[in-house]
Amino acid sequence: QVCAQLCRRPCYCPWVPPRCPRGSPLVLDGCGCCKICARRLGEPCDFLHVCDQSQGLVCDYSTASAGTGATCNFEDDEEGCEVNGRVYRDGEVFQPSCKIQCQCLDGGFNCIPLCQEDVRLPTPDCPYPRRVEIPGKCCPEWICEAQDQHLLRDARAVSPLLPYPCREWGTEWSACSATCGVGFATRVSNQNRYCRLETQRRLCMVRPCLAPPAAFPA
Repeated sequence: QVCAQLCRRPCYCPWVPPRCPRGSPLVLDGCGCCKICARRLGEPCDFLHVCDQSQGLVCDYSTASAGTGATCNFEDDEEGCEVNGRVYRDGEVFQPSCKIQCQCLDGGFNCIPLCQEDVRLPTPDCPYPRRVEIPGKCCPEWICEAQDQHLLRDARAVSPLLPYPCREWGTEWSACSATCGVGFATRVSNQNRYCRLETQRRLCMVRPCLAPPAAFPA
């Protein structure tokens, strides 16, 4: 009955077959008439727009009653994906380890990291950050080295002979902070005894400020 309502004879198909997206083969429609792009996992389907049977997909009408329409899904007895000897259903979220979270999708699985891959730059309160594994915790954390190690490296830096050649670098001086009178300009440079980047200031004056007009005598 459905075939009689939707399928027309003879077939009227376009001369040029459609160009299908990657992973979607050309198949005959539900009427067995024209070639169409097979619907993939999660895409809407109906009698005419069939799912990709080569991937084990069927048109699932179980969600149609909820008003969302039928979608392509695996058959109930179809396996999702297998990881480390365990089979997960399609769409199932799992964690192979505490550092990653994965989701079974279309016979494969996609994973995202759960540990932040941030980079910590040296600061005055923590000049030597180091990332280490903490017992009892999954993700590594940033720590600062011991105080005696700080003193050892600081003593080496105070020495007039640095253990490595210092290549001087600096930005241009900024514009003066005052349009008239005395102001200051800033730049970032490593031209100091420690060869460390620091913000430097110097006084500047574009022009003297005009004196206010003298008040009339009372």
